[in-house]
Amino acid sequence: MTIQKYESEMQMHSPMTNQRKASPLTMLIVRFKNFFPLCKPRVTSLIVFTALIGMFLATPSMVPLPLLLATTVGIAFASGAAAAFNCLIEHKIDANMARTRARPLPTGQVSSNETIIFATMLGGTGLAILYIYVNPLTMWLTFATFVGYAVIYTIFLKPATPMNIVIGGASGAMPPILGWAAVTNTISPESLIMFLIIFAWTPPHFWALALYRRDEYAKVGMPMLPVTHGEAFTLLHILLYTVILVAVSLMPYGLGMSGAIYLASVIILDTIFMTYVIKLYLGYSDSLAKSTFKYSIVYLTLLFAALLVDHYLKL
Repeated sequence: MTIQKYESEMQMHSPMTNQRKASPLTMLIVRFKNFFPLCKPRVTSLIVFTALIGMFLATPSMVPLPLLLATTVGIAFASGAAAAFNCLIEHKIDANMARTRARPLPTGQVSSNETIIFATMLGGTGLAILYIYVNPLTMWLTFATFVGYAVIYTIFLKPATPMNIVIGGASGAMPPILGWAAVTNTISPESLIMFLIIFAWTPPHFWALALYRRDEYAKVGMPMLPVTHGEAFTLLHILLYTVILVAVSLMPYGLGMSGAIYLASVIILDTIFMTYVIKLYLGYSDSLAKSTFKYSIVYLTLLFAALLVDHYLKL
């Protein structure tokens, strides 16, 4: 094979050549795939879901479609931007943890400057949509939630105290209030009850994850509760916070916010959650902690779904 022919074949198969041949649409799809994980889509979807439930529960009828779409897009964009800033701030830590090392920043798929531009544009667009098409109250509450998560929690609380998730959990509990405010332009006792449910749910949910990932957190020097106070102490706190969660989860029925459908659903969901937590407390294993963590996501999703079904089919 001649040198000229060899070089020609190498050019044909080189990544740069393939990249030049790629269509603009293909390149756009590739870039979207690089940036999309920065938004933590699974977390963002749960945030948007609970915000939507807050919207539907705020009115006895249906939410107007334009308001529904504007609120959904606005909150999703703001949440995705907060997640992207979180990824930017923690990208060196993410690179040393098995759970996060494949994210776009540690792998070099996107740069820090690109992330800043992306998150700023996404968050700014989301807040503008909320201000113009929803109402200023929802926009300012969303902005406060953004600051609470991306700045107060990520920069100050998370590396400073093992109770970071308890204090920082307030940001993650805000979506139902945002949804309620979008429809009524107010903050009501009902929306605060939904806030309390997520607030009480967050510690046992996250600490179950932190238990089976404690070695990774210890490696990067993150003061999570299992790292600073040990397994037994963390298990006790998971149990205590789950008891609080059970009590709080009954408040919608006790205060007349929901009816029999929700009550029956939440009793079943609470019983399963407590069973997981008690088993975990009595005989810890990483696999059981992982199952508890996974169920906690199912728990919150079904609990809010039960609130929605009960709202429209109240018995």
